Amino acid sequence: MYEYRRMTTEERARVLAGRKVLRRPWHAPPHFEQSDGVYLISAACYEHRSIMAMETRRTAWEAMLLDRLVSEAIDDIDVCAWVVLPNHYHLLIEGDLRSFARRIGRLHNGTATQWNREDRTPGRKVWHRFSDRAIRSERHYYASLNYLHANPVKHRHATCIDEWPWSSFGLYLETVGGERLAQWWKQYPVDDYGKGWDEFVVCP
Repeated sequence: MYEYRRMTTEERARVLAGRKVLRRPWHAPPHFEQSDGVYLISAACYEHRSIMAMETRRTAWEAMLLDRLVSEAIDDIDVCAWVVLPNHYHLLIEGDLRSFARRIGRLHNGTATQWNREDRTPGRKVWHRFSDRAIRSERHYYASLNYLHANPVKHRHATCIDEWPWSSFGLYLETVGGERLAQWWKQYPVDDYGKGWDEFVVCP
């Protein structure tokens, strides 16, 4: 069962308020002509090693991404969706890409130092550079959202999308509802993003 569903009402409210993820309704994409930019961000551990294999580490990294990327002092980045896997992560963001690059660089450096200390692997290279893909349209936005949420199934970390706690899917399911998510899945297929799944799979 998705971790978010086990939270109390107060815990859910704290998570949502603290992360500021719901700054904009999730049922609609950004207004592209008004935004600084909307991007699909991808970053992997060096040589795709599963450095985030431990659940506690994925949980900590997810929290850092959501809590520290969105600064209360400089409100220039919005995290629209995310997924964290054992050896890589994806984000759908809106905002200033240069500001994002500075912040993610600090986060990468900090976690590399911390995890190498924990794993007793001094000097190990933890992260490879992130890549960004500009989102060009509403169709591209929703296809990217679907790709991101289906990623744990694609990489065989889960058999159903909602089995993987380290993503925004549970919050979308809670906020938007399964019917609308299923509609998006059919209307905006992932196409070239990947093959191997062709149905919207949510476990009962």
